[in-house]
Amino acid sequence: MLPFTQTSLDKLERLLLSLGFKVRYEKGNFRTGSCVIQHSKVVVVNKFSNMEVKINSLVNLINGMEIDQSLLDDKQKQLLYSIKQTKLTL
Repeated sequence: MLPFTQTSLDKLERLLLSLGFKVRYEKGNFRTGSCVIQHSKVVVVNKFSNMEVKINSLVNLINGMEIDQSLLDDKQKQLLYSIKQTKLTL
């Protein structure tokens, strides 16, 4: 599992950026830590959530995606692999 640090959050943001997504931090009327705006590649994260919720929300979002790994560099592929393995062990 990823540690709940700003560095981990930055890595997840870069991973999503490489996949063509924009990550924005805003307040919203959603109860979870993040949401994807329909038919666009924008992820909105609740800016009032704590670090753990932000990271878990992005990890859950990434786990639910079909990902073209050709868009990722080796470190991002390794991060994606560790995220997918965490899901399998839970």
